Amino acid sequence: MAGGESTREQIVAAADRLFYRQGFETTSFADIAAAVKISRGNFYYHFRSKDEILDAVVARRLDDTHAILQAWAAQDADPAARIRSFIGILLRNRESIMAFGCPVGTLATELAKLRHPAQGEAVALFDLFRTWLRRQFELAGRTADADVLAMHLLARSQGVATLANAYRDEAFVAREVAAMCDWLETQIAAA
Repeated sequence: MAGGESTREQIVAAADRLFYRQGFETTSFADIAAAVKISRGNFYYHFRSKDEILDAVVARRLDDTHAILQAWAAQDADPAARIRSFIGILLRNRESIMAFGCPVGTLATELAKLRHPAQGEAVALFDLFRTWLRRQFELAGRTADADVLAMHLLARSQGVATLANAYRDEAFVAREVAAMCDWLETQIAAA
């Protein structure tokens, strides 16, 4: 098994990649089983439905997001630097964002269109970022409007991801990241 991962972990990792690249609805059990190179019987031993896999993928993404946010918090004591880490994710992941969009945004949007019961769970990923960003703005002295600023930054980053996916323009992504960092500096200066 790759890297000592259990079969279940391999299934979840493959499903996560496929849901991101192909979409949840169009990804089949057969696609996931083929990616992991296991039989359908072995696959069904671990997951009985695609919704069970989706729950595991969302849980994995929540865990990964928690880990990223904790790493950013440990990396720098300055809340503005932490927020810049969030903004910089657009540059660090620009190739996959240009190819497939934002993994959080695309999943939440697809599940909303499907009126899937797990849509709220996907939105919980946005809530993690929102809460974390709000806390960083509070630490930077913007307590009165921290949530408004957090939502603005989330909305802008989602807009950039959507347009980066549509236009596949690296220069656009770089300009927008620089503009968001400039905006951040004005917000912090106003504290």
